[in-house]
Amino acid sequence: MTNSSTKKQLRFWRSAGASIVLRLVLILYFPNTLNFSARPEVSTPVTSLRRLAEGYWLKRSSMSPYAGSMYHGSPLLLSILGPLTVDRGEGQSRLLCGLVFVIADFITAILIRSIGQHLQVADILSLKLLGAGRFSQISENFPSGDIASLVYLWNPLTIITCLGYSTSPIENLVIVLSLYGACKRLVPLAAFGWVVASHLSLYPVILIIPLVLLVGSGVDTPPRKLSLQQTHGDDHKNPTNGSFNLVIFSWRRVVLFFFWASVWALYVLVLCGISLKEYSGLGEMFKRTYGFILSVEDLSPNIGVLWYFFAEVFDFFRDFFLIVFHINILFMVLPLAIRLHHRPCFLAFVYIAISSILKSYPSVGDSALYLGLLGLFVNALADMQFSFFLFSGYLGTLLLSPVMHNLWIWRGTGNANFYFATAMAYACFQIILVVESVSSMLNHDRALKKGTTTVDKKEQ
Repeated sequence: MTNSSTKKQLRFWRSAGASIVLRLVLILYFPNTLNFSARPEVSTPVTSLRRLAEGYWLKRSSMSPYAGSMYHGSPLLLSILGPLTVDRGEGQSRLLCGLVFVIADFITAILIRSIGQHLQVADILSLKLLGAGRFSQISENFPSGDIASLVYLWNPLTIITCLGYSTSPIENLVIVLSLYGACKRLVPLAAFGWVVASHLSLYPVILIIPLVLLVGSGVDTPPRKLSLQQTHGDDHKNPTNGSFNLVIFSWRRVVLFFFWASVWALYVLVLCGISLKEYSGLGEMFKRTYGFILSVEDLSPNIGVLWYFFAEVFDFFRDFFLIVFHINILFMVLPLAIRLHHRPCFLAFVYIAISSILKSYPSVGDSALYLGLLGLFVNALADMQFSFFLFSGYLGTLLLSPVMHNLWIWRGTGNANFYFATAMAYACFQIILVVESVSSMLNHDRALKKGTTTVDKKEQ
């Protein structure tokens, strides 16, 4: 190991440790001053720890945790986080919950770093085999795994979510765990992460496509058409050249993935049934969790756009627009998969970003995850346009959101339109980010193809 790589690793661990220390200091010394848990941008009806504490109290009182209209999460979270919410005096319960979320953030960041390192190694090998030396040098100089990990740890949205005692860090952890298992082709681990993530928040179910692509054919590589072109062109020079890119899709691993997913799903359902057997059944759990998410019953303000729309729409059209909004996510799944099937990790990032925009109860914790994953592709997206515009837009809307909420709810000098305007602007900036990132990735592949073709012509 060279001195430069050692210094880079030391800088990474120092930065990661400093982010953890910052979280612990804010939790220990500013527990009541930073009341992020009451912010609608941080805590939603699905991720609020206060609602989880209410559900655990109902369960301890020999009642169904879904009695009333407070708790709408998984019964497994009640068993894991519920005991930590019991009041022990002097804020010890909040401290314990905060420590759990800090640990979850740290593990998520380490998994993102490992994914980035794996992607970078595969990318450098592919580019060298294709003869794209300029691109491989750029990829070697910027460790995307370290960048993505530190972006996730130091992102103010990630820190606010951790300090807001939202369960989003747990959801982010299992989503990244599924991606890590798929990248490493650890099929049981990938299936476990996907099942638990889908169980906790439903929307990660669409990640089945990038996970299958990762398990079956491996991590992101240049388009296979380019690999075939380069391989046929170099057969007379080196018959093994390009063999790394011509990975045969492994259906055996895919079948194994679905087998383990079925096993884990059954196991989760059994655990949920045992947890609820004295109070209610699985039917009530599905109705109070997934049914609550799909029907958008709670219209309290949040950072999304659905609450305002369904507060204004006539009841006669409500079911129609529910179908339209939810199926809108599914309409984008197949076209993106066809166009980006050779980059499954990037496809997973796009799916996560789209679901964060269109989900029923979004929070800044969802944005923190896909912004961290965006750092994995810092080399390919180096020429992305409107970067400063997007940064300013994210910052401006997130600063204006609590101001508009205060003017509307507490001071009475504004109305719901003030707060909804910031939510609409936030959604627009997210859409621009997704569009520009996809466009930049496709442009990168075109530039790679053009550069490789130019090298072939020079050699001829």
